[in-house]
Amino acid sequence: MTMPLHFSLSGTTEVAELEANLPCTCKVHFPDPNKLHCSQLIVTPDEGYYQGGKFQFETEVPDVYNMVPPKVRCLTKIWHPNITETGEICLSLLREHSIDGTGWAPMRTLKDVVWGLNSLFTDLLNFDDPLNIEAAEHHLQDKEDFQNKVDNYIKRYAR
Repeated sequence: MTMPLHFSLSGTTEVAELEANLPCTCKVHFPDPNKLHCSQLIVTPDEGYYQGGKFQFETEVPDVYNMVPPKVRCLTKIWHPNITETGEICLSLLREHSIDGTGWAPMRTLKDVVWGLNSLFTDLLNFDDPLNIEAAEHHLQDKEDFQNKVDNYIKRYAR
């Protein structure tokens, strides 16, 4: 069960802060204004391997938020070392327990999640600790062919 953000003390404030502090490459949409615990994020990278793509994420805030992170899934099929083709995401701040100390903490907010997801296309793009091992190995073996596959995925799935 999830609890709508607007029932929490910080909910509407957090949504307003999120909407006011989005990276220029991101858009947040709440499909149902009565369910602020479910949102969609579109990331449109303006540099790097994924430039020109439009990647959609779905975020669901659990009832024990902010003691645990929101659940996030990529809805766009992507060739990425930190996102599987089925939408699972490797991002430290989405982990409830992280050995590197960068995982979820109660003082984090949805704004942190959005900025983290946006950074997966730039400075947090990590080929050394991949979730999609095949994509990371592809990049290691042939960067040009990796870029070609990313471009093909963008044309097929991320427009």
